[in-house]
Amino acid sequence: MTEKIFLDYTQEDLDAEYNNGAKVKNCQDFFDSYASESRAVRSGTNCRLDVPYGSHPREKLDIFPASTYGKSPILIFIHGGYWKAFGKDDFSFVAMGFAPAGIAVVIIDYALIPDVRMDELVNQCRRAVSWTWKNAGTFGADRNRLFLAGHSAGGHLVGMLLATDWQRFDGLPTDVIKGGCGISGIYDLEPIRLCYLNDDLHLNHEEAARNSPIRMGPKCKARFLLAVGDQEGTEFLRQSSDMAATWRDRGVDATLKILPDSHHFSIVVQLGNPQDELTRAIQYLITKENL
Repeated sequence: MTEKIFLDYTQEDLDAEYNNGAKVKNCQDFFDSYASESRAVRSGTNCRLDVPYGSHPREKLDIFPASTYGKSPILIFIHGGYWKAFGKDDFSFVAMGFAPAGIAVVIIDYALIPDVRMDELVNQCRRAVSWTWKNAGTFGADRNRLFLAGHSAGGHLVGMLLATDWQRFDGLPTDVIKGGCGISGIYDLEPIRLCYLNDDLHLNHEEAARNSPIRMGPKCKARFLLAVGDQEGTEFLRQSSDMAATWRDRGVDATLKILPDSHHFSIVVQLGNPQDELTRAIQYLITKENL
């Protein structure tokens, strides 16, 4: 009998669940599209690029101010790549889904594993949030209306930021984050530790546990939207549905949204269009909070 290593998965089955590149045969086409669309956005819009928020060379962010007058809400976007690939420059296109709708967009970078351990990677994202809150006025935004969205590993990081004690971390208000959206996120790192990805990530049991937001209590009552594509596969659907249920039990307004006809790499494309379903759902998350 083949040994089960996590839930009802064998090693081969678990590896397959998290191998999104094998599931989506034309994934490179999506990666190329992300990059080309993002180059066009950076060259054709008003933006501030490569703003440092910390001392590490990768601790930089790009700011895309809202296309409307007055203080705007802020959406911080956190890219994915299994904590070891991609960067902010690949996701500038996200700004096009929100800046025209009056929402400033901040797209952050962070150091990739193995250059840093997971604990430090998470802390870098915390520093990016802190910098944005302290400097929102410099790009016409309202620091009291700060929201998050992240794709894949970025969804994990959204969960970790919602579970952060901001007063303890940097003296920020407990409710500094008003809401978040995890898109095809990973909230339990134990299967990551046990699958092929750990050949690069080198997570130990303790690191995986303390960086799994599903095991942590939320530190604020920010609404949490968990979006996942219907073509993602069993584990990604489980990750989002379990996270939504667990945090609802802990008092969070957590909503699971399954996007039709969407896989791991197509779902994030929606964020470049202000009229697409996922973009509108995040816009509503932001505007509903301020009604």
